[in-house]
Amino acid sequence: MVKKQKNKAKTMPISRDMVIFIAIVVAVAGGGIYYILNNSTPVNEKFPVFAAPTNIYIIAVHDPTQGYVYEQESTRQAKKAVSGGVADASIHIPQGILVSLHFINEDKDTYATMDLNIDEFNVHTNKLSYFQAQTINFLADKEGTYSYYSNLHPEMKGTITVDP
Repeated sequence: MVKKQKNKAKTMPISRDMVIFIAIVVAVAGGGIYYILNNSTPVNEKFPVFAAPTNIYIIAVHDPTQGYVYEQESTRQAKKAVSGGVADASIHIPQGILVSLHFINEDKDTYATMDLNIDEFNVHTNKLSYFQAQTINFLADKEGTYSYYSNLHPEMKGTITVDP
């Protein structure tokens, strides 16, 4: 009779609390994997790219003499290259790298909404209000010189050159 009780204790089903705990762990792990894969997939690729990105900062401002312009700062190789308030801000990057483009609206003069588009790499930001920012990752996989521009302010434009 004692043996039957021991065997019965060994074959008890998993408790309800254990099932809830396992479900929570699986949901958190699944959410984490989805987040990592979603944020590691550049906008112009179908699969994740696990590489350290080159950070490029493009700042939209209003200059009283030139109107709406892009300013560009790059932190590639721990250097900053500021093209400060020029109407044709150009960016040079090597082919095949992952680019993390940080677009910031710093128009404190007119508080206008700003955007940025690079059609060849499927980069299209939202319309950002003053001091809003958006980061978009893309893979610089095509050699050449491409334009980036604003749909809202046609005078805002620049070029991005992907070097071999």
